[in-house]
Order: sequence, then structure tokens, then C-alpha cells
Amino acid sequence: MTYINVSMSAIKEIPVNIPKLLSLFKTVVPKSTSTKYKGQNGRIGVIGGSMEYTGAPYFAAITSMKVGADLAHVFCHSNASAAIKTYSPDLIVHPVLDCDDAVDKILPWLERLHIIVFGPGLGREPKIIETATNLLKLCLNAQKPIVIDADGLFILNDNIDLIYGHSNVILTPNAIEFRRLFGEEVDVKRHKISLLGDGIVILEKGLNDKIYVPENNEIYIMPTGGSGRRCGGQGDLLSGSLATFFYWSLQSNQPNPAYLAACASSYFIKRLNYATFQKLGRSTVASDMISEIYTVFRSDFES
Repeated sequence: MTYINVSMSAIKEIPVNIPKLLSLFKTVVPKSTSTKYKGQNGRIGVIGGSMEYTGAPYFAAITSMKVGADLAHVFCHSNASAAIKTYSPDLIVHPVLDCDDAVDKILPWLERLHIIVFGPGLGREPKIIETATNLLKLCLNAQKPIVIDADGLFILNDNIDLIYGHSNVILTPNAIEFRRLFGEEVDVKRHKISLLGDGIVILEKGLNDKIYVPENNEIYIMPTGGSGRRCGGQGDLLSGSLATFFYWSLQSNQPNPAYLAACASSYFIKRLNYATFQKLGRSTVASDMISEIYTVFRSDFES
């Protein structure tokens, strides 16, 4: 377990070299061949989905598959399962989060999955939060690679020490969630980030996404992108694509797979938003962006 404790003046902000990033990530994308079996390109799990929020886990799970994962499971509240099932027959939906024995029901599945996404549409019902927290602890102890987004970050607001010293963890806060986790003051914020350890990466979403790598004491600045259409659901698309990119990066044995996946997914979702906006303008919604995934992915990551 390694902790970083450095002076704030040592923090480096580095613009991401996009051509270099794309060139590298093209080597990470697995080739489509007839010799592979189902699951080799990724088995993704999403912990989330409540009566009020059924779209978020769907967006995350279906994006992971549209990008190229083979299987996606959604572990949701029983009140959310019927709606999510109707959105797509391609997803495997488990209506278990509100069961008294939810952890026991989900645990056997976790062992089969490559990446777990915590948070999309999870809600803040105390019983569900308790279940999600217990699942998060199990995944951390088992060294399961995880992405924590949305209400999954709510779990960490008063318990961020849960992830101290763990590896292969990516946080995806927006600006407000970032301030709740790390505070307003620059020195306090950077000190808290330095305590996370060398296996955690933060993707702070904004006009210019920022990738924090505590291990290297660096902040990577992504270029401005996307469009003026900031419709709901784009963060869920990000977490879903990130999960698949993360698994691929881990499989490729890159030196910092979490950083590479965070940069690639940040770039990809902004490009996806822009491409969809060129067609539909202010009518663009997240489900329209899903329809453009193949075109943008092929253009930027496969051509």
C-alpha cells in the first residue's frame, strides 16, 4: 500500500497529446476475430437503477456493449428491472438490490465479471446505499477493477478512506461531486487526492476534463470538445465506455491502464456528442448518441 505526500507546488498540469493517445489506444482495441468466445472482449457489471432512475444503468450497460464488450449485467432495484428489460433485450438484468440477501445473490456474479461500475441511477435509499457499500468493499478486497460514478460517489463523501491504497479504481465526478469529495481549497483538495494511493485515477468531468494521477502527482488536461447540447445521460455513457476501455487497457498490459482508459473515454464521449449534434442539433439526447457509437469508434479508434 503506497501513499503519496508531496508539496502542492510539485503538482504538474499536462495537456494530453491527442494524436499520441489515439495512436496508442488503437493498439489496445482488440481485433474482431471468429476465434474468440463470448466474454473475451469484456463482461461488465453495473450496480445501479432505482424506480426514479432506470435510464442511467441502461445507458451505462448498453454503451459498454456498443463499444465492444460482449456481456453487460445490471443489478438494480426490483422496481426498476421491468423498465430496464424493455429498453434492451441485450442486457442481463437482476432485480436484486432491494432484497435482504442482495449481497449473497450478487456475489457469485461478481466473480465472473471483469469490471464493475458503481452508481448509475443507484439512488440514495439508505438500504440500497448500505448494500452498494458492502458490495464495493467486497470488490475492493477482491481487487476487482471498478468505476465509481454518480450515486456511487455519494457513498465516498464521508467514507473516502474506503478506497485508500487500492488499485484499479477510477472515479468519475462532475464538478459538484468533485468538490464534495475533495473540498474547495486548492491545497486541501490536492492533499486529499495525494492520500488516495498509487492505484486510483480521477476523471473530473467538465468543459476540459481533467485526469488526476496521484501516483505521478500529475493532472492531465483534456481538450475542450463536445457541443453546446448538455443533455442528461452523457455521464452514464462515459462510465459504460470507460468500463470497456478499462478492461481492454488492463488486458493490453499498458503501464497505467486506468489513465489510458480515462483519457480514451473522455475523448470518445465528447467526440460522440459532437458528431450526434452535427446531425440533430438541439434535439440531441443520450439515446441518439448511442446510435452514433459505431461510426465515431470506427473513425477514431479503428481507421
